[in-house]
Amino acid sequence: MTDEIDRLRREIAERESELADLRSQLAVAESERREADGDAQTAYRDWKWPLREDEYERYSRQMIVPNFGLQGQLRLREAKVLLVGAGGLGCPAAAYLAGAGVGVLGLVDGDAVEVSNLHRQVAHATSRVGMPKVESAITYLKELNPTITYRAHPTHLTPQNAASIISQYDLVLDCTDHPTSRYLISDACVLLRKPLVSASAFQASGQLLRLNHPVARGPCYRCVFPRPPPPESVVGCGEGGVVGPVVGAVGVLQALDAIKLITQGGLEEAAADAPQQQASMLIFSAMADTMFRTVRLRGRREDCFACSAREDALTLEQMQSSLDYVQFCGVAAPVRLLRPAERVPAAEYARIAADRAASPHLLIDVREKEHFGLSSIPGSVNVPISRFMRPRGAAAEDEDEAPPDWIPADLPHSAPIYVVCRVGNDSQVAAQKLKELGLDRNGERFVGDIDGGLRAWRNDVDPTLPFI
Repeated sequence: MTDEIDRLRREIAERESELADLRSQLAVAESERREADGDAQTAYRDWKWPLREDEYERYSRQMIVPNFGLQGQLRLREAKVLLVGAGGLGCPAAAYLAGAGVGVLGLVDGDAVEVSNLHRQVAHATSRVGMPKVESAITYLKELNPTITYRAHPTHLTPQNAASIISQYDLVLDCTDHPTSRYLISDACVLLRKPLVSASAFQASGQLLRLNHPVARGPCYRCVFPRPPPPESVVGCGEGGVVGPVVGAVGVLQALDAIKLITQGGLEEAAADAPQQQASMLIFSAMADTMFRTVRLRGRREDCFACSAREDALTLEQMQSSLDYVQFCGVAAPVRLLRPAERVPAAEYARIAADRAASPHLLIDVREKEHFGLSSIPGSVNVPISRFMRPRGAAAEDEDEAPPDWIPADLPHSAPIYVVCRVGNDSQVAAQKLKELGLDRNGERFVGDIDGGLRAWRNDVDPTLPFI
């Protein structure tokens, strides 16, 4: 039954894509026919206006806005814009750029649509789950505006392919969600002399900044963030969560800034004697009383590795051949703090938990309370990992010190303590911290974790457990 459902979903997605492509061809053919043959709405065979008749109808509401006008629309029609990422930011940004009439819209993304994407990635649909994101997004965009050109790049951006892809466009929007991508995209834009609109969103906040603008004069991402954040502080949407309208709002602002750049002639390089513009970053805090605020940024750094004039500055060849963005950002390897004997398989713990009377123990779930409230292993106690990290006055083995308040008073001194988290990383950190606090009683008590966390529990023990 599952295979049949998957087959039907794939077939529906393929048909939707084919239908969107046919509608796009029809719209173009109808436009060409009106131009070639003339119709009742066209008084003259030779059209004498700079836009097609259908373009006047489609874009009229924005062209009558002060300081936008026909010139702004013509600039949009000539612009080639690349979006790196077809997710929460990329979907709304792409929709508004396509709707505005950008001439060529390219999308880069190597991922496929997942069900968990759909609450915020509005260009995708349930019927297109499993489809490459760029194909799904273009299917949606063709329904919105079939008259512009779309280019699909169904791959992840890498140091090796970044130059060949980005060089085809006039403006780049960074819609990714990891520091490694942000540094790579910024470096490539500096080397290829492309302005960049960069944005990010997480939980209930986001930020937006314009980089390398004016071209070769504005700061790059390295100027603003010379050092990447500590790898342990980088938490994705899968772990930390995100509110759908937050990424929607930031993605729309990203598209708006791109449209502003294009229509106001911001893609051209500024003259050397043009006044320097003040760089700034827009901060969006959805749950705050003041939702928007602007932070002033310093300009281009004279010692910047990517965009300065120093002799050892970054080159395109160096970026493609020897620059390791993963190493630069210190992406953490899988956590390996516990010995194999201290890591209990999920199925083995299920046998232990089946008879708590014979095997009294404590199971601590170290996820945040929001995660714990959605699903948990029966009998577990929620103690977020942050509580373990608070300094204590003395070691727990001190007989005069009371045990932590989350340890049941009737738990035997030698009863094992098991720790569980989402996938088995934080649980190792927490178990190690419990030992440092002396709760293993110098080896008398077992302190370990469930190997693989709740993911393993769902896979090996209880497939009905919601895995968030």
